[in-house]
Amino acid sequence: AEKGHKIISADYSQLELRLLAHITQDPVMLEAFQNGEDIHARTARLVFGARTDEELKEARRFAKIVNFAIAYAIEPWGLSQRVGISRQEAKKVIADYYNTYKGVRRYMEEIPVRAREHGYVRSIYGRIRPLPGINDRNANIRKAAEREAINMPIQGTASDIVKIAMLHVEQEFKRAGLKSQLLMQVHDELLVEAPVDESQQVADILKREMESAVTLDVPLVVD
Repeated sequence: AEKGHKIISADYSQLELRLLAHITQDPVMLEAFQNGEDIHARTARLVFGARTDEELKEARRFAKIVNFAIAYAIEPWGLSQRVGISRQEAKKVIADYYNTYKGVRRYMEEIPVRAREHGYVRSIYGRIRPLPGINDRNANIRKAAEREAINMPIQGTASDIVKIAMLHVEQEFKRAGLKSQLLMQVHDELLVEAPVDESQQVADILKREMESAVTLDVPLVVD
C-alpha cells in the first residue's frame, strides 16, 4: 500500500457451507446457521458424538474437514486420506453425516440424476456448467462429472455472490466519493486499498454490501 494507505481485507465466513444449507434445504443445517451456531461444533456433536469440552475440541477439527469435504462429494478413500482414518471408518462417518443431514444426502442423490437428464447444472443465478462426461460409459469419467455436478451449484453460486458484492461495493465507493480502490478478489475475499482516513468507512461498506449482496435462507456473515 502507498504511504498513508492501508489494505483492508473482507471475507465471507463459511460461504460454501451456508450455500450447501440453502441449496439442500437441510433443516438441521439451516437451523444451525439461522441461530448463529458453530456448524463445525454441531457436526462434532451430532456426527462424531462429542459430549465433553475435550471431546468437542478434538472432534470439531475432524468435523470441519468433513463439512467442507462433503461439499465436494468426497468418497471414503478420499476422506480417509484427509482425516487419517481407515476407509471403513470414513465410510461410517459419511453415512452418519448423511443420516444427520438428510437434506444434504437427498441433494447428493438427486443432482446427478438431473444432470444426466439435462447434460448440465447451473448456479442459483443461472450460470451454466456443461457436463459432457455425465453419461460417459467410463465409470471414472462419469463419477468425476457427478462430483462436478454436485459441487458446481455451490462453488458457482459462491463465485456469483462475490462478483455481485464487488459490483455493489464499487458502486458504493463511487456514490460516497471515496478514493479507495478495490484491488482484487481472492476466492471469498475482497481486498481494498484505502487512505487511512477512509478505512473505517470502507470497512463498514464492505461488511454491509457483502452481507446484503443477495438474500438467502441463511445469513451471510463477513469478517
